[in-house]
Amino acid sequence: MIRILWLFLTVLFATQATAAVFDHGKWDQLLKQHVIVLAGGKATQVDYDGFQGDRSSLKNYLGGLAEVTQDKFDSWPHDSQLAFLINAYNGWTVELILTRYPDLESIKDLGSFFQSPWKKQFVPLLGKNRSLDEIEHSLIRGSGRYNDPRIHFAVNCASVGCPSLRSEAYTGEKLQGQLVEASEMFLADRERNRLRGELLEVSSIFKWYREDFEQGWLGINSLGEFFAGHEQVLGLTEKMVEEVRAGKVEIKFLKYDWSLNGKK
Repeated sequence: MIRILWLFLTVLFATQATAAVFDHGKWDQLLKQHVIVLAGGKATQVDYDGFQGDRSSLKNYLGGLAEVTQDKFDSWPHDSQLAFLINAYNGWTVELILTRYPDLESIKDLGSFFQSPWKKQFVPLLGKNRSLDEIEHSLIRGSGRYNDPRIHFAVNCASVGCPSLRSEAYTGEKLQGQLVEASEMFLADRERNRLRGELLEVSSIFKWYREDFEQGWLGINSLGEFFAGHEQVLGLTEKMVEEVRAGKVEIKFLKYDWSLNGKK
């Protein structure tokens, strides 16, 4: 049912005007070259050595993002705005890793006792220096413009526990389909989401951002309803679907793996 609604949204938003929106072609090319797809798309590894070799191209792309004004951004269709912010978050996260690569084992190594790496204000975006946290929690989650919990399957924190860094750029015209796929691939990954007997073990993302999945998106008001709407990718039986929807199935949040999502 949820997939049908998502496909409807894909058609709906595809009718929006896309003239003069930002061209993410440079980022798309970098991702295709330096993201390694595993397990049919359920996981990816990032070739940071490759990104290091193409760092001038990455910086050129990020510099283009920085030139976009708030007024220009506001003139774009809804999906083009969200794709821009997701790509900005992911691109600047890669650049942050490269500032110390290969001498780190986790993105957390780039923080300190006084400041997490996500609170560093090093991203020139929409007229001011911002942190990764500000992109995610203010511009995306806190803006009131998007209210789509699937962004948590798209923004990537450079860690194994994260949903995969997609091997192509997000774009306004393809965003709805891309978010459908990102969600299904993450939920189908049994390393991070699985049914064990009558216990549903899921990523801690659902604990940290539970409110986003329970705010009424597509009429969904509980985690149980969200999981019940993905019965096929989670491998739920018909009986389990009803029990999950009714909140009768115990949910366990798995330990998050913060190790770097680099090429092994």
